[in-house]
Amino acid sequence: MTTEKNKARDEARIRQQIDNFVKAFRTKDLNLMMSLYAPGFVAFDIVPPLQDVGTDTYRNVWEKVFVFFQNPIDFETRDLTIATGTDVAFSHQLLRLQTTMANGQKVDRWERLTFCFRKIDGIWLIAHEHVSVPADLGSGRAILDLQP
Repeated sequence: MTTEKNKARDEARIRQQIDNFVKAFRTKDLNLMMSLYAPGFVAFDIVPPLQDVGTDTYRNVWEKVFVFFQNPIDFETRDLTIATGTDVAFSHQLLRLQTTMANGQKVDRWERLTFCFRKIDGIWLIAHEHVSVPADLGSGRAILDLQP
């Protein structure tokens, strides 16, 4: 198989993992979500703490997130870019999260999402996840109403 075919195949598999991430979030499927992460996973998420290390810790985060948001949870993604190597890859994209929190407050915001993948036993798994929103440097507050 040529390098270009390998690259196209790997990119398609990574796109499928990203689709699985979106599906797991929309359906609150904790087992599917956790199956996407590599051992030794590290997250820089939008919620505290500064970092989460390990899938056991991050499972607890997802359990709380799934309780925090009511259904339906909707995503719109834009500007997905994927760069692949032999056994390491990364992707970045914008995502729009639309849902309602458990307290009834509506959520409609754009976030930035970066994944770093490792190919382990032929499967692309998320080794690092970074979710962020822009912040106003003067006030230190998150800016949640920006549009792409």
